[in-house]
Amino acid sequence: MPSDPSSRPPVLVPIRSLGPGHRGRIERHLLALEPADRYLRFGYQATAEQIGHYVAGLDFEHDDVFGIYNRKLELIAMAHLAFSRDPESAQCAEFGVSVLAKARGRGYGQRLFDRAVVHARNEGVDMLFIHALSENTAMLRIARKAGATLERFGSETEAHLRLPPATLDSRVSELVDEQFAQTDYRLKQQARSFWSFLAGVQETRQGVRAARHRSGS
Repeated sequence: MPSDPSSRPPVLVPIRSLGPGHRGRIERHLLALEPADRYLRFGYQATAEQIGHYVAGLDFEHDDVFGIYNRKLELIAMAHLAFSRDPESAQCAEFGVSVLAKARGRGYGQRLFDRAVVHARNEGVDMLFIHALSENTAMLRIARKAGATLERFGSETEAHLRLPPATLDSRVSELVDEQFAQTDYRLKQQARSFWSFLAGVQETRQGVRAARHRSGS
């Protein structure tokens, strides 16, 4: 009898912390979003100039950005965890996420949310907010599944989720996840470099063969 797919252990998805050196890939990711997705992510139809301004303004020292790369080192999904600047709400953070259309249906939005929740807990956050358009059903489904309280204000919906304190398990879990993601990224870099080298060698060989053919060797 075939096993129940829902009973299988979840596939590990390497989610990497992103820094200033990833701005270019972050911008390319956001520009690659389809118009409707760009509208849902920002709440308005962001132009290339507005996206560039957003990326340039990312504060990696204060906030955290997480990403999922494919084998070609293309950023196919990313999340922004923005921490409050207000001293009176220092334990609050806001979550935003985007996934390329070709990477849909793999649960990447949920995985990024789970990763952000663990990190937020470990940073002392006790209240996580999600501000989304009411038509952004995918994002609101993630919030509702986590047990967040949703309040709708016309075309916009705000969700807030109370987070439990950090534990030894949450801290160790984050360290393991980050190490796994770093290792996966390095392997993808090495593979990409190797295949580029191999392509160059193949091109050189073809050039030599063509030259010999022309000379009648």
